Amino acid sequence: MQCVLVGLGAGLGAISRYQLSMLIDAPLALLGINLLGSFLMGWLRPNPLWGTGFLGGFTSFSAFALLMFDGAYLYAAVTVIGCVTAWLLGDRFAA
Repeated sequence: MQCVLVGLGAGLGAISRYQLSMLIDAPLALLGINLLGSFLMGWLRPNPLWGTGFLGGFTSFSAFALLMFDGAYLYAAVTVIGCVTAWLLGDRFAA
């Protein structure tokens, strides 16, 4: 049953990511989504439905990898440093 919940959460997260990416230009939307997802993962310490499922589907590190492949190294560095920082801030809020 847990696999079904994770799959449901992933679908909802992907739909949410898609909707947000329609409002903002792609690279900035992806950065914002990944930062928000990292922060929420640190802050909420969610169960598998919301963590692995929703936030896993919401964030997109495959698109990040594609941008890295295309030579967007500054973007990649900002994403990695920003996401780790966002997670640490979220973890600090949770404490």
